[in-house]
Amino acid sequence: MQVHAYVIFLTALIPLVTGFIWYNPKVFGNAWMKSIGATPESLQGGNMALIFGLCYVFSLMLSASMMSMVIHQFGFASVFEGDTTPESAAYMKDFFDTYGNRFRTFKHGALHGTITGLFVALPILGIIALFERKGFKYIAVHTGYWILTLALMGGVLCQFI
Repeated sequence: MQVHAYVIFLTALIPLVTGFIWYNPKVFGNAWMKSIGATPESLQGGNMALIFGLCYVFSLMLSASMMSMVIHQFGFASVFEGDTTPESAAYMKDFFDTYGNRFRTFKHGALHGTITGLFVALPILGIIALFERKGFKYIAVHTGYWILTLALMGGVLCQFI
């Protein structure tokens, strides 16, 4: 199975693009600002190059880790890590010739991205929100963003890696 690095770099742009749309005041931006007690003026400033640069670096990390969550064949391949015997190489070749493209669609990757959003992002955001004394709206806005973003990332990764 060949990993196309350019897909990882392109997929890492998805959180930036969906965030630009999701947190726009015409979509969920006003609800988000209200949930954190902010105003457009209070959010002005900051080193935006640093913010977006780090966001992209974190998105690269997320994109790379999402591959193992949305592509089943990565789990199989990891079983043979370091095993260089001819028998295992033949077994892996036969497996990938037979099953290498199973469940490798955008729809399947989006399903696993959505599941990741619900079972990873929601609990993390929910725990943080509870301790920060944030309400349901805060959790809903952020979790919705991550479910959509991870679904898109998972779909693209599964389809094109």
